[in-house]
Amino acid sequence: MTGEKVHVIGASRTDAGVHGLGNVAVFDTASGIPGDRWAYAINTHLPEDVSVVESREVSPEFHPRHCNTVKTYEYRILNTRFPIPQFRNYSWHVKEPLDVNAMQSAAQRLVGEHDFKSFCCVKTQAESTVRTIYSVDVRTEDEAYIVIRVSGNGFLYNMVRIIAGTLLEVGCGNLEVSQIADIIASKDRANAGPTAPAKGLKLMQIEYL
Repeated sequence: MTGEKVHVIGASRTDAGVHGLGNVAVFDTASGIPGDRWAYAINTHLPEDVSVVESREVSPEFHPRHCNTVKTYEYRILNTRFPIPQFRNYSWHVKEPLDVNAMQSAAQRLVGEHDFKSFCCVKTQAESTVRTIYSVDVRTEDEAYIVIRVSGNGFLYNMVRIIAGTLLEVGCGNLEVSQIADIIASKDRANAGPTAPAKGLKLMQIEYL
């Protein structure tokens, strides 16, 4: 649009296959286009599966990953006997009945500041695996979905997907609610549940504090 070489910095580097409603990105430009007009201009060049919903000018010092934020993700499990094809790209189909109450109880053991080394990919390059989770809620929706909603100050590589996989193990009866604390304390990825498929995860919003 401007002929410049532009470097875009995103606030959240989600895995391939993960969806997003509220990511934030910044870039520097010498263009005179007003900040609030960029959304209109950029959208004319984007494919149909990507859309900019707002744009504005920020201070030169602003960096979307170096601020205090609350990030919220949702993971959706389609808990029906048979899959529903039109939802295949946005949920993980699990046919076994799940104990949502047990999953909710287990989820509360994750709230707070913990070392989440057990809940991240072993290939993580993070300097610290300590993160703070503000809330985790597990609810049913439309009698078909189980929705896991997680808010925190940041997340490790695959962290939310591993949380979802671990809570699923609780819902299936393969893990006890009381084991969550032991999994956290172990700092061993092998003790947590599987990494849930990327397609069920969605970045809902990033709130800057």
